[in-house]
Amino acid sequence: QVQMVESGGGLVQAGGSLRLSCADSGSTFSRYAMGWFSQAPGKEREFVAAISWGGGSTYYADFVKGRFTISRDNAKNTVYLQMNSLKPEDTAVYYCAARRSTVITGNQRRYDYWGKGTQVTVSS
Repeated sequence: QVQMVESGGGLVQAGGSLRLSCADSGSTFSRYAMGWFSQAPGKEREFVAAISWGGGSTYYADFVKGRFTISRDNAKNTVYLQMNSLKPEDTAVYYCAARRSTVITGNQRRYDYWGKGTQVTVSS
C-alpha cells in the first residue's frame, strides 16, 4: 500500500524558494519512479518533474528547467522538489505521484498513486 503525504507548501514572494517533500508510508517506495505535478486554478494538472527509482535519472518540464530540482532519499521514503526563483505563475497545488515502474515519464496517466497535494502561492 502506497500512501503519500506532501508538505512544504506555503506563501512565498517572487524570486524566493520552497522545498516540497513527499513522504510515503509504504515499504516499496524505492521500487517506484516518482513524479511531481502541478495544477493551477482553472487549469489542467501538468507535469513538473520525475525521478527514477534509484535517483539516477531525472526529467523536467521545460518551464521549470534550471529552477526546480527533484531528488529522493529512499532511506527516508521521501521525494523532494526544490523550487528556486519562484514566479507568480508557479502558484498551484503540487502533487506527488508514484509509478510502479523503473521508467520515468511525464505522462500522468502512467502514475498509479497520488498524494492529496500541497498549495504553493507565489506573490508578486
